[in-house]
Amino acid sequence: MVKAAVLDRLWSRMSERGDFPMLSQSLRTTMAAMNNDDLDFSGLVQVVLSDFALTQKVLRLANSAMYMAFGGNITTVSRALMVLGMDAVGHLVVGLKIVDHFHHSVPRRIDAKLELNRTLLSGCVARKLTERGDLRAGEEAVVCTLMRQIGKLLVVFYLDTEWDQIRRQIETNVDEAEACAAVLGVTFDEIGAEAAVRWRLPEMIRAGMGEFDPHDTDEPKQVLWLRAITNYSTDVASVLTTPNMPDWQREARIAELALRYGRALNTDPDVLVEMSVALAREEDGEGVMREIVELRANADAIAREALDPEARISAGVEDLRALKSDSALSAALALASETVHAGLGFARTVMFVRHSSGMFKARMGFGPKIEAALPGLSFNTAFEPDVFHLAIANSVGIFIENARDPKMVARLPEWFRRSFADTRSFVLLPVMGENQSTVALLYGDWCQADEARRISQGEMAALNELARELGRFFSHAPMQEMEML
Repeated sequence: MVKAAVLDRLWSRMSERGDFPMLSQSLRTTMAAMNNDDLDFSGLVQVVLSDFALTQKVLRLANSAMYMAFGGNITTVSRALMVLGMDAVGHLVVGLKIVDHFHHSVPRRIDAKLELNRTLLSGCVARKLTERGDLRAGEEAVVCTLMRQIGKLLVVFYLDTEWDQIRRQIETNVDEAEACAAVLGVTFDEIGAEAAVRWRLPEMIRAGMGEFDPHDTDEPKQVLWLRAITNYSTDVASVLTTPNMPDWQREARIAELALRYGRALNTDPDVLVEMSVALAREEDGEGVMREIVELRANADAIAREALDPEARISAGVEDLRALKSDSALSAALALASETVHAGLGFARTVMFVRHSSGMFKARMGFGPKIEAALPGLSFNTAFEPDVFHLAIANSVGIFIENARDPKMVARLPEWFRRSFADTRSFVLLPVMGENQSTVALLYGDWCQADEARRISQGEMAALNELARELGRFFSHAPMQEMEML
């Protein structure tokens, strides 16, 4: 029950970004089309035709040398489906949709780009391993390989704050599965398995995503083969992208993997090593390895980014600017809240939104036990001599360094003292609408147990810029969306 509750909460937060539900619907539509026995393939044809790049990819594959025996010059998706088969095209669509989604939603953070490229590289390894065999099985193996890492990608892309906590534990040599479980209560693999279920991926793919055990005699041969490819490809991509590893050590690690998986893959270990090492030197795979090398060369920027709150908030401002003004308000609010929460390392962050009733109500929040507290966090716009009403009458952010000072305690509303009694210091950031009235208020705090912090002039300037950027989304939000917040 605890695991289910955590996963539901994760899905809710990911859905707030706006693009995640579209990916889910696209994958479910593809799987439904694949499972349809209608011989005109109309469902899957429509899925492919709805995406120009995907259409070209399918047609190029159908016209490749491998399928010239079928007549060549294939110009329709329907004919391509007949040549390639429903399963092969369906799996190709799923793989490309997943990759395309993360390409378009990739944050500006270097670590997120590295994780995406590591996943893409593992897909390149899987495709290399299967390119001479059955296309259907090969594309299925690529999907399994991508899906094996989907849990980690979802956390990196959608749960910035939690990923920062997980990454800090990993940097102290804690196993990443243990670190994820400690922070989220579930592992990356469990999140990936849940994604596969919610996207209604076939049982074979769900099974193929699992951990490879060379001594397993209970699973079907096809499952063991898929797991061998999935695990080998993932492990090789990890070795190839490990920073500061000498070439001799890299090749030695890959040789160890080749010996372990060679029999299950029915491939000579020396051939596996040659193929895998060659990927590090090739410029194919849409430049995946080249980009990884470039990102790795700038790896110190990751550390600077993690330690520089002002830079992280400024990056969040750029992400907001990249969104169209008519984007879902909830997506903009989530992005701004997560940026501030992660950038300043707040213990708790709460976004208050003004309703037509004249109430500021907590819309979303981050931090321990925050969801249970949200219903009790609200205040009326009618003036009260407290710091919250001072903030909504202000045009810039306010930093309260000592919330325990008796003079400040007198300025804290009762509902706040009841909910956040352990607050050490906090920030209130007003968001102004087009008529210069306050439409939202972003709150973030550090608790008594946290190290004492101050807000620098540069950080406050970056926060005010973020608030100004966030304000434009309110002028385009429909009234019903405002009332639902």
